[in-house]
Amino acid sequence: MLLLAVMWGLSIPVTKLGLETLPPLTLTAMRFAVAVPLLFLFAVGKQRLSWRAFPRAAALGILGIGVGQVAQAFGIQGTAASVGTIISATIPVFVVVFAALRLKQPVTGRQQLGLLAAFAGIALVAFGHGQGEVLRSSVSGVAWMLLSAVAIAFYYVWSVELTRDYGTAAVAAWSTLFGFVALLPWAGWEAWHNPVHVTAQGTGVAAYLGVMVSVAGLFLWLHILRTVPAPVAASVQYLQPVFGIAAASAMFGDQLGALFAAGVVLILGGLALAVATRRKAEEAVPHE
Repeated sequence: MLLLAVMWGLSIPVTKLGLETLPPLTLTAMRFAVAVPLLFLFAVGKQRLSWRAFPRAAALGILGIGVGQVAQAFGIQGTAASVGTIISATIPVFVVVFAALRLKQPVTGRQQLGLLAAFAGIALVAFGHGQGEVLRSSVSGVAWMLLSAVAIAFYYVWSVELTRDYGTAAVAAWSTLFGFVALLPWAGWEAWHNPVHVTAQGTGVAAYLGVMVSVAGLFLWLHILRTVPAPVAASVQYLQPVFGIAAASAMFGDQLGALFAAGVVLILGGLALAVATRRKAEEAVPHE
């Protein structure tokens, strides 16, 4: 669990590092060029996806990667790594909202309070003034990160039924493939208009994101869910932003001011209230 929290927590700061040498679409395409073959390797011998499930898997892949992961890359480019990390941590909060809509899970008063606290925290993180890390984050960057959190949460909740019928391995492999294929023309367009210089730093980041975050993180998460109670496994959600913010501070010198700290407290407190009692949607898929 500690290893997983570190792996996922480093994803935003490491992506920020990769964007220093590679444009967003190219980095995202390289990440999933690494992840797709490995996901299919892990899916060998598992339950297969039926033909009638392919359109849904394709739609989920386009949403999760074509919108969610691409928006995250643009968002990280436009925000400080610490800001991107804590906004990304709101994904489970949006999962609760979509689970109420799609899976008809009731939202309790406690969860409503958690949602309000989390969104208040987002406002503090995004629009606070006088804090060094906020001044290096654009409004558009914050908007991209929020779009990413919403799209990824939507992907998680709407994939629950498919993963119950066909297993996580098959759904993850095929949806990722479809999303990757849909992304390729846009990455090609980006490369055509902006000269891309592939560096060792960019390649290393893409490999880390593809292997450690997208693939190893997925199967480590599934292993944890099989071996420890879900409420214990969920503690990864609270540790991840802690490691991410610490890494951002060390790697990029983000100064964590009072408003940012207050926003972090509100978001993590809201997360604790919002997801404490409803975990069905979250158990089906990993955080990242």
